[in-house]
Amino acid sequence: MDFDYSPRTQKLRARLQDFMDKHIHPNEATYHEEQAANTAAGRRWTPLPLIEKLKEQARAEGLWNLFLPRDSAEIAGVAGTDWGGAGLTNQEYAPLAEIMGRVPWASEVFNCSAPDTGNMETIARYGSPEHRAQWLRPLLEGKIRSAFAMTEPDVASSDATNIATRIERVPGQSGEDYLINGRKWWTSGAGDPRCAIYIVMGKTDPEAPRHSQQSMVLVPANTPGITVMRPLTVMGYDDAPHGHMEVDFKNVRVPASNMLLGEGRGFEIAQGRLGPGRIHHCMRLIGQAERALESMCKRASSRVAFGKPVAAQTVTQERIAEARCQIDMARLLTLKAAWMMDTVGNKVAQTEIAMIKVVAPSMACQVIDWAMQVHGGGGLSQDFPLAYSWAHARTLRFADGPDEVHRNAIAKWELGKYAPTAKVVEPPVTRGC
Repeated sequence: MDFDYSPRTQKLRARLQDFMDKHIHPNEATYHEEQAANTAAGRRWTPLPLIEKLKEQARAEGLWNLFLPRDSAEIAGVAGTDWGGAGLTNQEYAPLAEIMGRVPWASEVFNCSAPDTGNMETIARYGSPEHRAQWLRPLLEGKIRSAFAMTEPDVASSDATNIATRIERVPGQSGEDYLINGRKWWTSGAGDPRCAIYIVMGKTDPEAPRHSQQSMVLVPANTPGITVMRPLTVMGYDDAPHGHMEVDFKNVRVPASNMLLGEGRGFEIAQGRLGPGRIHHCMRLIGQAERALESMCKRASSRVAFGKPVAAQTVTQERIAEARCQIDMARLLTLKAAWMMDTVGNKVAQTEIAMIKVVAPSMACQVIDWAMQVHGGGGLSQDFPLAYSWAHARTLRFADGPDEVHRNAIAKWELGKYAPTAKVVEPPVTRGC
């Protein structure tokens, strides 16, 4: 088990860090200023000029689609193109995701943000040549964005077999179509005016075995019958212009050819997209936690309370030490999961993939909370990024499956080692990001 960075990763880390230092960190205030200006002008859901400018620079410097694994690029026939990624493994990409994660909006600059990353891999792996030409290429080029519609307000979507949206096969004008009816929410990306395509998960055969009832279908965002009902806020943050939307599908009709992989294979697709996404999310959270620890140390060293520096207070020192330990443990566990995915496959690595989904968000919430305490009242304000970082980290204890679901699966796998007879435990399929 070798966690040393490959020469290729070392070079990309240096280039990415240089780009962050020159173009991302100095523009954090500009990002918020442009967002405020859009809001004042009644254009809150308009893409920011800063992001579009930085995307051009990142692509010109070869820091584009770094998330795209070599095998996905080869399957899609885009390997070797200037928009086909760097051919990295999960383990090689992980430290790059950590660097991007230090600034919440940075990953979009490199075309490495959710849900586009998962959607691009899904279309690359499971889409037809026509799907790839129509949707994958413009996504890889950063010309359009996408949304993933899985979670529903009327059922407990932590158990994806509950999903009730119907996808029914019906006669069409030129062949067969699918008719989609249902309500989705937390449809991330649907607020962006550049969102051109949805991947929708729904039920095609209610009488089939539980894990064969669901399917995934491509739905163009301009299809009649789609209504974006409202933006949902995350503890007051709307994440504009990306957003998390409640979306209604009423008699939405698409060609039968828009079905991905075939009817009843939605769970199979969901399993395929979950592993890499968890590496991305967890490493970005580790980047946020690392930045929070840095801020905590600097703040504690510059403030005096009760006659001595805050950094000299025993409680502060304990929290700093514990934060260092927790961050490093989460990073090593995530790198192990990435290494296993690369060497033995997602199926064998399923326990580690579930473990990082439990460990990293909880760790980030705790470290950021400690940093907020050291910052005092300022830590709750917009003058520091900590409050938003905490809210974002807290959502990751729900997104892609709540802690409880993953803990249950981990416990079942562990107990299975000691069962008289071996029992297959399927990994949970929850909301995929």
